[in-house]
Order: sequence, then C-alpha cells, then structure tokens
Amino acid sequence: MNNYPAHERPGDFVASKTILIRRHADAYAETIDEFLRGHGSADEYQLLDDLNHRVEQFLADYVPPSTRRIGDSLVFTPLYRDADPDVLDNAGREFSSETVLTALFAAEVEFRGPLSLSRTQSTLLADVYEELGELLSAHRLPAHAALAYRQAYRLHTITENPRGQDRCGLRMARARTRARTPRWRRIPGVASDLLCGYGYRPFLLLAWIAVEIAVFVLVFYLTGGEIDFDTALRVCLVNFLDPTTPDDTEAMTAVGHYTLIVESYAGIVSTSVFFALLVRQLFRL
Repeated sequence: MNNYPAHERPGDFVASKTILIRRHADAYAETIDEFLRGHGSADEYQLLDDLNHRVEQFLADYVPPSTRRIGDSLVFTPLYRDADPDVLDNAGREFSSETVLTALFAAEVEFRGPLSLSRTQSTLLADVYEELGELLSAHRLPAHAALAYRQAYRLHTITENPRGQDRCGLRMARARTRARTPRWRRIPGVASDLLCGYGYRPFLLLAWIAVEIAVFVLVFYLTGGEIDFDTALRVCLVNFLDPTTPDDTEAMTAVGHYTLIVESYAGIVSTSVFFALLVRQLFRL
C-alpha cells in the first residue's frame, strides 16, 4: 500500500489538477468565443496549436504522486460528466462550450500524460473523445472535432477495435472537410464522402457503379443506332468489365462507339478503386 504525504494524496492531487484544468480551459474558451464571433485573424487550426501549447505546459508540471492508476476508471471523470448534455439537463444546469473545452483539455492531459492507460481505460477514453467530437461539431468547431475523433481512432487502434476505427475515421474525415476554408475547398471531400464514405464504405461505390451503367445504357440506346433496349443493356453490361472490340460494334454509330469507349475507361477506374478500397478494408492495409 502506498503512503502519500497529506498534500500528495491522489484525491487531493486530482482535485488540484482539476481546478488548474478549468482555469486553462476557461482562458482558452475566451479565445474560442472571439473566434466564433468572428473577431481576430486566427483560424481554427491556429487555435489548436494554442491548445496543444497549453496542454504541453500543463503536462510539464503534471507529476502524479504515483505512476500506477487505482482501478480502471478515468482520472478526470467528473469533467467528462460535466460535458454530458443529459447529465446537465437532469441537473438543471446550462450547457456551454466551456464545459466541452474543459473536457477536451482533460482528455488530452489524460491521453498524453505519464499515466499509462489500461485496455478498459482506453475504451472509456475513446468513448469520451467520440462524444466530445459530436459536441464540438455542434459548437461549430470542426477542426477540434477532428482532433477528438483522431484521438478516439488511435485509442480504438490500441484496443484493436476495427469498427471503432472505421466509425471515427469517417467522422474525422468529415470534420476535416467541414473545417476547410473557403467553402469550395470542401468539394473534393464531399465528393469522396458521397462516392465511398472516404474509403470507409467501399460498398457505397457499387451503387454509383450501377448508376454509371444505367447512364451508359441510356446514352448508348439513344445514340447507338438501330439497337433495341435489350441489346443496349447487354452490350453495356459486358463492355463495362470487358471492353468490346471494333468487330463487335460495326453496325453502331460513331457516337455509340465513343460511348462504349468512355464506358470501358469508367469501368476500369471504378472497379479498380472499388477493389482497392475493399482490400484495404478487409486487410487493414
């Protein structure tokens, strides 16, 4: 059993550090409020640099009385509970960005601090980060949300939770897209999300492949010459995976020929991307 001096007991240590975390988070929240009101020239990623600097400053003096944790609970659980909207509603307390930022600051200290996390604690902290990601997104702080999801992704990797990795990876990618400015820079990310869920939902691409084939069937039927719909459907289905030769399309119009050429290239690209994403998903490359 460890014998701590009165001023270094774990409960006293956590209480003092909790107060210090609240002070750091309150000061940081003032900067965030100015950013959300449109004051100042800093962007959100510059604010994240400030957060990282504050956490590093805090960790420089964060020396627990023991390097061993007591039990499998998290050190700053009360701060995480304060950021839970359901808990606040039940207690009749007002929800604010300060509580979310305080919980984020505490989670960063706990994740990056000297105390090692058990498997159970890693799972609990990953859940905390995921909840914070949702709350930060709701507070119009997508880059901060991306940070929370990235840390949750890392913790799910440690605990070997592939579903958690996929869930957080997708949410992190979406948050990063929302954080891009100006808005036109979000177009590639939005397109990737719609096509394949940033690679985390490869089977979504199959739906788009079906749409591609349907479009080419319609175009080929209308421009291929005297071809009935059944023939157009059969030719396009085969051509998408196995390009036809000129001998197979002698009776077709020039536009029909070019339609099949474009379809064959689209088929090669689409199927290659699909199988690449599928292999990555199955084997975690």
